[in-house]
Amino acid sequence: QDNVTCAGVWLTQSLNQWSEFRASVRCLFVCWLAVLVGSWVVYVEYSSYSELCRGRQCTAAMCAKYRKGLVDGSACSSLCDKDTLELDKCLSTHAAKQVYSGMWGDLEGVVRCRMDEAPAYDVGSQMEAGKEAAALFDTPPTGTSVEKFREMILDHLKAKVDEEQANLGELTARALAAADANKDGRISLAEARSSWALLQLNDFLLALALQERGHTPKILGFCGDLYVTEKVPNAPLYGVRAPAWTPAWVRRAADHWFTPAWHHRAKISMGLLELVEDLFHGAFGSFLMCDLSAAHFGYTGRYDFRVADAQNIVPQATFQEAIRQQRCDRDTDCVYGVDCLTSCDLTKRRCTPEVAEPNLVKACRVLEDYVLQGAPSDIREELEKQLYACMALRGSAEQAEIQHSLVLNNLKTLLWKKISHNKDS
Repeated sequence: QDNVTCAGVWLTQSLNQWSEFRASVRCLFVCWLAVLVGSWVVYVEYSSYSELCRGRQCTAAMCAKYRKGLVDGSACSSLCDKDTLELDKCLSTHAAKQVYSGMWGDLEGVVRCRMDEAPAYDVGSQMEAGKEAAALFDTPPTGTSVEKFREMILDHLKAKVDEEQANLGELTARALAAADANKDGRISLAEARSSWALLQLNDFLLALALQERGHTPKILGFCGDLYVTEKVPNAPLYGVRAPAWTPAWVRRAADHWFTPAWHHRAKISMGLLELVEDLFHGAFGSFLMCDLSAAHFGYTGRYDFRVADAQNIVPQATFQEAIRQQRCDRDTDCVYGVDCLTSCDLTKRRCTPEVAEPNLVKACRVLEDYVLQGAPSDIREELEKQLYACMALRGSAEQAEIQHSLVLNNLKTLLWKKISHNKDS
């Protein structure tokens, strides 16, 4: 009996030890898996960051051009000599378009710098990129008069905008005034070449055209085709900037958690509608919004709407010229940016130039989720009706101009009646 008891005790102890061993192995496996997943996430984030965020290289290249006398501008000395213009957080979403938050003295701003995408190890591509960069800053040529430069700008704007009713003379005057970076009444060759490079950028052109309307951040200065704007205090339009690997349901929940009160959202929404109005046959031509996602917009501390990233807002004439050259086999091939869609002409295998949806439809699609959520009960039904009428619009704004204007005015009036009594609206 004692032998049986001892065997039972030994067996129990062995089983306990085996259970403890299995638990230890399981714990080690879970820890190893956690380390592996964590390392993978860190690697992916670092790889993405190192590929997207090359602001130091971009500013170093621009300062090299500045020291050679190729470029000039109000930000060059602060960036390259005094080190008072500093890059902070990387906001880039594309390697060729470097975007950073930064400080210029006491001012918070956003620094934008164009950069070639040639990898550092690709010597051939780097040499080609160097030639392209040099060519970018050789216009206008040496000996160009201010009057000739004015004509060059006007011709460039005509090609970009291509609208008879656009006040291109005024826009040309603004471009010339901006080119005189040090405000000495003269435009140096380096200043002219810098401003010419900037005018090739759609986002800079839009900021120049809408600088008095308040929808775009103010341009603070430039150096070559690097330029600095005011920072939009609150961006994106709603929610928070979450990493790409964050589950969609988490991002969507955050979008609803981190939003202002409804009457503030209504004021911001009116700003978006006013921007749509300004972009449609505005004083300086028509523009198309080709990526109307919340990440590209924001608002100030007073809940005034602001465009945080205008890289996907393009002159209509530029869009039409580009899309006409695009070959296609089906309608889905005719996409510019993210959501500027046209149809495919199967007889020519080319995309047609007329957009399927005007800016207003895409804006209303954003507002459906943004301003309808939590809307007061006394206007919710009418607001929903107006938004659905808006999203039902088809064809370009020119094809249904009266209906487009009617829907836009109805929405603005409905929102304004509800918020006009608020002192901060």
